[in-house]
Amino acid sequence: MTFRNIGLCNILIVLVIAIIGPHPWYFMMLTVAQLIYLPLTLHLVMESDNGYIPRYLPYLAIPAFAAVIFLQITNDTAWDTIFAVIYFLFTLFIAGYGFSRFLHRGFIHLEEFLIDIGLIYIAIGGGWFVAYEANIDTGFSPMMTWLTGIHFHYSAFLLPVFTGLLGRLYKSALYRLAGIIVIVSPIIVALGITFSTSLELLSVIIYIIGIYGLVYISFKASINWLNRASYAALGVAIIFSLVYAFGNVTGLYTVTINFMLLFHGVTNSILFAAAGIIGWYAQLPFTRMQRLSFPVSRIRGKGVIGEAILADRTDHKTYKGLVDDMSVYEGDINTDTLSPDIIDFYENTNRYRLIAEVKWRAWFKPFAAVYRLISRYVRQVNLPFSSKKVEMSGNIFSVKDDADGRNEVRAWVRKINKETTFVALYSSHEELGRSYMNIALPLPYASMVGVLELTQYEEALQLSSTNKDNNSGIYLTFGKYLFRLPIEEQFYVKEVETGILRAQHNMWIFSLPFLKINYDIYHQDLVKHQ
Repeated sequence: MTFRNIGLCNILIVLVIAIIGPHPWYFMMLTVAQLIYLPLTLHLVMESDNGYIPRYLPYLAIPAFAAVIFLQITNDTAWDTIFAVIYFLFTLFIAGYGFSRFLHRGFIHLEEFLIDIGLIYIAIGGGWFVAYEANIDTGFSPMMTWLTGIHFHYSAFLLPVFTGLLGRLYKSALYRLAGIIVIVSPIIVALGITFSTSLELLSVIIYIIGIYGLVYISFKASINWLNRASYAALGVAIIFSLVYAFGNVTGLYTVTINFMLLFHGVTNSILFAAAGIIGWYAQLPFTRMQRLSFPVSRIRGKGVIGEAILADRTDHKTYKGLVDDMSVYEGDINTDTLSPDIIDFYENTNRYRLIAEVKWRAWFKPFAAVYRLISRYVRQVNLPFSSKKVEMSGNIFSVKDDADGRNEVRAWVRKINKETTFVALYSSHEELGRSYMNIALPLPYASMVGVLELTQYEEALQLSSTNKDNNSGIYLTFGKYLFRLPIEEQFYVKEVETGILRAQHNMWIFSLPFLKINYDIYHQDLVKHQ
């Protein structure tokens, strides 16, 4: 059983409902979305997914669609709320599938994230459907409650999915802007309708920017005329929303709900949705995302990390540095021209002393202060709040490979004033001819993984997670999930003079800088002679 077969069968059922159903014609706009557009779109999303959920979700759809059919062929009954809840539960399963897709990937591939968001938003539409059928007082009229349910089936479900499919074929800076607008606009529009006509007007203007960006992109991408017609229809429909919102703000004229249903609603439900689904069935682009496959540490903590995480996990090997031989990264770096002191630092880390200066960005300091309360207890990634220079002492321990799951693993434990700051488990792996530094920081029931690529600039060295064209990045792994975080980091290490290095560690979250750590690194022999 597939969603495509269900959707095609539902076309005949919808035609029957249109003929014998007791409800006004405009109720069919939501019914069509529920019984036809929803299953057909789910088939598009799940076409290349062989996971557990896609195999069984179509069977859960049968009682949900039966409930919708019952609601549309009867007048008000005592069962209406129960049937609406059945449909809502199905939308929750869809949202769970979207969230599961997201957890397997994280904050990469905007086009896939848009599809995830559409799958998640459909549950909000299901909730508003229950509110309407159960006569729940939402603060709106029953008609507005029903319209909100429609909004989350079309603008918040179909549009993000269609936009995600478009991004599989064509991505640009404009696409990224339009994609972000598509993600946030359904919520902004809902807030505007709820709280402020001015906010509603602003949200529609923002929506227009995103939609007309998609119209432009649709003519740049290699897609068929049906998909272009779908985006163009949406461009026409949004103008009706602008006129409606402008009238609400200025009071210069009144655009009625009946007018919006006739023009905006019909344009969306027939031209945008139907043309888009047929167009994507004719030209379905498959995801370019590959399942991540690099080695990941199996070591997880509980409530407290600290050095205790290494108990029964170390062996009697001796490692002097974070890397045995920097030549394993040859090809990405040139050990003949790289600073000898940088090479020595990574191969003989225990011979060096680190003086750290932690600088939280001003906007992030309130979060850092709260985080500090947690990190002092967990004893992991436990950075000081103060920017005062402090010595960060360290030791390297050998970790059993069979306990960690990677090769030649060593733990670098760093402390400030005998308080554990970092417990980082270092290894490396090779992928597609490139070697990466593979660093795991155990967390409670999870692990944060940094996959860093090495790049040489004359005699200096950069380690970075910022390249989105490969698997370098910062990840969170828990259970079966490997989730890319919206965090990036970059180390830049250079030789100041013989025996003295200077390093800068920069970090960003959602592309916003939030942390900088400056390190002064001294060879212990140089310190002894001072």
